[in-house]
Amino acid sequence: MATFNDIIKQHPLVLVDFTASWCGPCQVLAPILKDVKAHYEEALSIVKIDVDKNNALAANYKVQGVPTLILFKDGVQVWRQSGVLQLAQLTAVIDSHRK
Repeated sequence: MATFNDIIKQHPLVLVDFTASWCGPCQVLAPILKDVKAHYEEALSIVKIDVDKNNALAANYKVQGVPTLILFKDGVQVWRQSGVLQLAQLTAVIDSHRK
């Protein structure tokens, strides 16, 4: 099984969604992330991490609340934000790191 570091390094641009099944805002964000994936297709990898099943990883990235989104470029964290973002906001952030 691949480690988290392997996962964020195997694709040039990876958006990690720290989420929880009981989280209302996370459920609001889910269809937005599907639209983001459809928009970028293979140019972006999206990884969902359940904080309840991955406590150590969430603690390692100092995730205080869900949803927390972290964008990695070439395995390096370049952006993070907690809370729900709309499609246009999220694509603007991703586009700013694609160059």
